[in-house]
Amino acid sequence: MTRAEKRQMLIDWLDDHYHFGEAESKIGSDDTSFLDKGILDSLGFVALVVYLEDTFKITIDRRSLNRENFNSVNQILAFIEARAGVVR
Repeated sequence: MTRAEKRQMLIDWLDDHYHFGEAESKIGSDDTSFLDKGILDSLGFVALVVYLEDTFKITIDRRSLNRENFNSVNQILAFIEARAGVVR
């Protein structure tokens, strides 16, 4: 799966669960801070983690749940790509 496909899956999930077709415009740049822009609240991040684990067959350790890994589209995609191939 390409990075663009993974990105689109993330945007689609945000649209389906939180932003009803407006995720792309709310985010703007793929480096936009989810926390600073209010893209997701704390419960949204929990749901996102569950979605990522299920969809990409990865395990996300609680120590990895931080701003450096989950604060923007690019950070999330980089985290997923780094975890690719790691057995659950």
